[in-house]
Amino acid sequence: MLEKGLIQIYTGDGKGKTTAALGLALRAAGRGNKVLIYQFLKPTSLETGERLALQGLELGIRIEGIDIAWDMATSWDDENTVARMRAAIGEVLERIAEMAQNRLYDVLILDEIVFCLSRGLAKLKDVENLINRRYPSVEIVLTGRGATSELIEMADLVTEMKSIKHPFDTGQAARPGIEY
Repeated sequence: MLEKGLIQIYTGDGKGKTTAALGLALRAAGRGNKVLIYQFLKPTSLETGERLALQGLELGIRIEGIDIAWDMATSWDDENTVARMRAAIGEVLERIAEMAQNRLYDVLILDEIVFCLSRGLAKLKDVENLINRRYPSVEIVLTGRGATSELIEMADLVTEMKSIKHPFDTGQAARPGIEY
């Protein structure tokens, strides 16, 4: 439905990257675009508010994730889990590249892929392949902390979320419905 798809990046250490992408997904679906949201570090077993809200609704938004248990605090210590996640992310990026090439979706949101790149769970060449193979009207949104200059160079729009103050700094845990 879009004439020309752009590459967007939402990065930085502030809150709001995924939330901004979800807002864009709703806006795009409201205009008749088919949207895929792929959440790389939020396993399908994690009941996120966005998944719960989209269940059973016919909005033209599909949400998927990798079914590997991932804990941001502890999974890095398990070499087997890290290796499984790297392999799974590579396979998913190839599958999404095929979807983008064949225009199965108008908007692709790759939630936390930027963080995956910054921590070595994903390969820049796989994301570059996805961007280069996409049908010209497919919009791609990449979210996560740690966007590199190479990744930023590939984008048309880059927004950095900057943390000024956050309840996490005082020990407040993530809250269902607000942070996930």
